[in-house]
Amino acid sequence: MKMKVVPILLLFVTLFGSLNGEKLLLIFHSPSKSHYFLGNELAKGLAKLGHEVTIVAPFEEKNPPKNYRNIVLENVETELGNNLRRNLFELDNIPPFYQLLFLFSSPLQGISELVLNNVKIQNLLKSNETFDAVILDQTLNDALKWFAYHFKVPLILLWSQGANRYVNNPVANPQNPSYIVDMFLNFNTPMTFYERFYNFVFGAMQDLILYYYLEPNQNKILKKYMPDAPDLGDPQYNVSLVICNSHESIYEALPHVPNMIDIGGFHVNPSEKLSKDLKKFMDNAKEGVIYFSMGSILKPSNMPKDKKDIILKVLGSRKEKVLWKWDEDQLENKPDNVMISKWFPQHSILAHPNCKLFITHGGLLSTTETVYFGVPVLAFPVFADQKLNAERISAKGFGLKLTFREITEKSMSEALVKLLEDPTYVEKAKYASTLIHDRPMKPIELANYWIKYVIRHKGAPHLQVAGVNLPLYKYYMIDVLAVILGVLLVAFLVIRSLYRRVFRRKSSEYRKIPSEKKKN
Repeated sequence: MKMKVVPILLLFVTLFGSLNGEKLLLIFHSPSKSHYFLGNELAKGLAKLGHEVTIVAPFEEKNPPKNYRNIVLENVETELGNNLRRNLFELDNIPPFYQLLFLFSSPLQGISELVLNNVKIQNLLKSNETFDAVILDQTLNDALKWFAYHFKVPLILLWSQGANRYVNNPVANPQNPSYIVDMFLNFNTPMTFYERFYNFVFGAMQDLILYYYLEPNQNKILKKYMPDAPDLGDPQYNVSLVICNSHESIYEALPHVPNMIDIGGFHVNPSEKLSKDLKKFMDNAKEGVIYFSMGSILKPSNMPKDKKDIILKVLGSRKEKVLWKWDEDQLENKPDNVMISKWFPQHSILAHPNCKLFITHGGLLSTTETVYFGVPVLAFPVFADQKLNAERISAKGFGLKLTFREITEKSMSEALVKLLEDPTYVEKAKYASTLIHDRPMKPIELANYWIKYVIRHKGAPHLQVAGVNLPLYKYYMIDVLAVILGVLLVAFLVIRSLYRRVFRRKSSEYRKIPSEKKKN
């Protein structure tokens, strides 16, 4: 009789939990599939925990769980998808400053307008539907923060990376340029004087762009479609919670205000089974398998031909088998030990004991996954945060990095020999994996707790630091510094004036002395 109590209690807890689920609106508007994948995994995870989830995105989930609704933004993918399908390998040699200009001047700035102008969104806003919280992908979309104001619910931001200025500013999380490297730079810590100087100037320039260009531009878009909306500054700095896709096993330890949490690794799910052919391929790889993927945005067929030929030659000379995620049906001059496919179950491949190395572009999702499964990395970073992620991979000792400019037959061959034959890389990869698994609760459960917390406490304003209410000049103490510099300048001018007067008087007296002596 006692044994029957346990399943009854579990059933009760499940039913009780589902009855107390929240209605959540998730907006993941970016045409980038990696951003969508992250938001969709969060949506599915929260739905499985009993919440009623509505996700707005340019893509559709083929196997939705219960309590899950998908509002597809076809116009975003149609109008902006090609912007991400351009040859992004062209950005490899572009300096960080120009990558920044590309980001802020690209059509991606118009995503907010495409969302607000979408018929499905207009119908949603005009309906009587209610939600308990809005969870928003923080990507060049400040105007969309108005959704939380419209539904009168807490605003929660999901950021696809670790804490940096794009989520630090809305919650006044400190970003000290002396040791926190900007996401567009690939400096290692501790930084040299030049690197700290560059990091400071580059960061200050971004803040000015965000405050005086991006925010006013987004405010103009919002007013165009919602004339009665308040100034964007109200919802922009009334963020209840920031959820970052990061963890100390990958990132350096960074400061966090009370309403900022890390849930890196929450999207990893190795439960998908390998196909029979793929399982046979990996099981029979006695010397191991090298897995090669450049993510969902970069098209490997666009890489420079000379670099592709080098990679093929080096991989073909290895004793290991290779799985290469290739975006076309054929790969010219493909070696016999290489299998290509437009899609691979990445998590299950990395989880296989015969997977010995992951060659990646250094995107944060792929970096997190390789850390999760303890697989060494060879990173070929191209643009944005990929170069900084690759720098971290190298600094933490579980991988190496080669930019496309640095790829030669010799450099790649030497890198593969080190990674596959030196046990140090595997040991450090396994240690990083231990760190990401050593947590008090699963990251999706941590997100669930804090989402419910800010809803329970009506946005949890007690977690917001006072800095969110300060204008830029006050937050950076520019007014105080101006007064101090002004006082020092006045003091200097007064001292200089007094010195000149005293010096002139003594000089005049000194010149009079000889003439008086002559009279005597």
